[in-house]
Amino acid sequence: MDIKLIPLQTHGDERGSLVALESGNNIPFEIKRVYYLFNTGKGVKRGFHAHKLLKQVAIAVRGSCRFILDDGKERVNLLLDNPAQGLVIDSYVWREMVDFSEDCVLMVLADELYDESDYIRNYDDFLELIPGRA
Repeated sequence: MDIKLIPLQTHGDERGSLVALESGNNIPFEIKRVYYLFNTGKGVKRGFHAHKLLKQVAIAVRGSCRFILDDGKERVNLLLDNPAQGLVIDSYVWREMVDFSEDCVLMVLADELYDESDYIRNYDDFLELIPGRA
């Protein structure tokens, strides 16, 4: 699986740091939706779905969480803990988010508005729907 972590340029001085997110510049698509998760309880697991079309970039703007990504051939487990780094999640990638730190704020940028019909919420269905899978 081709995991893509993109660097997000940090600007700052003694006053603090700033990261700018720009469609087509450091974000590889037009941003149509932004949401964030916070106050995730200890032991809570999120995600457990894939998307047919949606593409996303996830950024741990504070704290950390672990992503388990699966393309039907390979499972990758990675820690997202750097606010100057974005994780690109393509369509047809099963994602699970676990091990949220108490202070985790996970922001997600998406290339489309929310559409329930784009979700694949059952792992067996996901495996059946992967394009090109025989």
